[in-house]
Order: sequence, then C-alpha cells, then structure tokens
Amino acid sequence: MITRYGARNILLTGAGTTYKDIIGRRNLRFVGHYATPDMDFPSPQEIANLKTISHVWKEGDRLWKLAAQHYDGKAHLWWVIAWFNQAPTESHLKIGDIVYIPTPLRKVLNYLDV
Repeated sequence: MITRYGARNILLTGAGTTYKDIIGRRNLRFVGHYATPDMDFPSPQEIANLKTISHVWKEGDRLWKLAAQHYDGKAHLWWVIAWFNQAPTESHLKIGDIVYIPTPLRKVLNYLDV
C-alpha cells in the first residue's frame, strides 16, 4: 500500500503542558508526529506529460471519494489530489472550485518518488 507516511521521520513529543494530559490519560511515554514532507510540485514538463480530469467541487464532495472513484477504489490516495491542487485539506476548497485529478497514477507517484 502506498501512503503519504512512507519514509517520513517521526517527531517525538513528551514534554510540555500541551501533551501532558494526553500522555497521562493514555499511559504513554510520548506522542509521535509525522514530520512534514518536502514534496516538490511537478515541473511544467511533467505536468505536460500528465492527463488531468476536471471536477467541479460541490457540496458533499470529499477528496477520498474522488480518489476512490478515479484511482481504482484507492481512497487512501486522496492526498495525491490534495497535493496536486495545492489544497492540503477539503476546507481549502469551496463549492465551484475546479479540482484536477492527475493521471495516470503510476506516473504521478513516480514524480513524487513514491
């Protein structure tokens, strides 16, 4: 399974009041956070080698639903669409926005080194 978490550092947090209650309630030693990845946007040449499917964002849309629909049921690849549209979450999109689904998936993932 291809995830956006592969080969990413995990940052450990154990000190500070922010996590003290969580750590205590859950009997943990630390809370792990994934480091933010450095993912370059495709070059103009790479974009020219991709096909995109345009989708008008509407009420009820979800990135995972679009990924499942266009990537053979692979809803966990929602982040590819988010990354390509430079909209990290659904709250960055509003009704009427054009969302581009990059294809073919294998080529997109190769550009990302995934």
